[in-house]
Amino acid sequence: MKRDLNMNELTVDELHLDYGSGAHANPILKGVSMHLQKGEVVALLGPSGSGKTTLLRAVAGLESARQGTIDIGARRVFDGARKFEMPAEERNLGLVFQSYALWPHKNVFDNVGYGLTLRRMAKPDIKARVMEVLGQLGLGHLAERFPHQLSGGQQQRVAIARALVYNPPVILLDEPLSNLDAKLREEARAFLRELIVRLGLSALMVTHDQAEAMAISDRILLLNNGRIEQQGTPQAMYETPDTLFTAEFMGSNNRLPGALVQRDGERVVIDVAGTRLQGSPGAIRGGHHAGGARGGSARQRQSRRERAGAAAVHLHVPGRPVGVPVQGRGHQCAGICAHAAGGGHLLAADAGREAVGVLSRLDEPPGQ
Repeated sequence: MKRDLNMNELTVDELHLDYGSGAHANPILKGVSMHLQKGEVVALLGPSGSGKTTLLRAVAGLESARQGTIDIGARRVFDGARKFEMPAEERNLGLVFQSYALWPHKNVFDNVGYGLTLRRMAKPDIKARVMEVLGQLGLGHLAERFPHQLSGGQQQRVAIARALVYNPPVILLDEPLSNLDAKLREEARAFLRELIVRLGLSALMVTHDQAEAMAISDRILLLNNGRIEQQGTPQAMYETPDTLFTAEFMGSNNRLPGALVQRDGERVVIDVAGTRLQGSPGAIRGGHHAGGARGGSARQRQSRRERAGAAAVHLHVPGRPVGVPVQGRGHQCAGICAHAAGGGHLLAADAGREAVGVLSRLDEPPGQ
């Protein structure tokens, strides 16, 4: 993945990471590539075990990858080919842990200023910087309190302040809202998004909550079994998912059984419960399917071809929320329909052997 590193705060290229070694190695990340631009918020979304937290920890320097590269700005902090790995403390990244990890015996001021103390900053400068950050997060009046004297939302803000106090180029957030109750979580989503935009932060956030990812992020990377299934804006991920996995993970959907009964050049006919529906072949869109980027290694390209299967079928069913698993060419295949913003519908059926659905906005039938 060749990109201008000067435009990106974070660039990860072909990252592979295993737990264990030799015959007992368990691959967790399988060639992940992604980037984070200045002022952008990217959410790492996926089910448990998909590799999202492992990717975040590898960027932070808390997990050692086997292969690939990681760049923070113009600095290379990991290079598998050269066996180079910059220590976590030298990467200058802000990290907010899921548990907040506040020192229970230190007050808010000392928790936030601890990193500056380790950097041997002068005490007057520490005080000025800590109070500035506490003020930005609405915590100035709580500087002398201890963690057990704070609410869950206040503890979360202290953890964020500690990550921001030394102006890191990227802030890493590991499920930062998961410890809050439902009402506080809603409020924290709005606060966190407003804070990130106001301060112009670049943030990489892990979450398993689709609504949280869509509310906070500019772009979502959906991981599945150690690979990026798809990436895009929240709206694009919801309205035009490239695969059945993406469609099912990003929201509710409806499916009906169907059979591919006729193909005539560019036109196809699918039977759904006795109703004949017209459609047209649709290609898998390069740049999004199975990894989120064009190109890649020969192995990756072959994997994408295998997962794409045969042809996608875009059906014309105006105003009807119908998804069609299609039986065709001797394979049991799948399609999906997701409700789009504004009441539109998305639908596709795929004749590929691995039941991959490709979705597009429904159009009127030809000639109508």
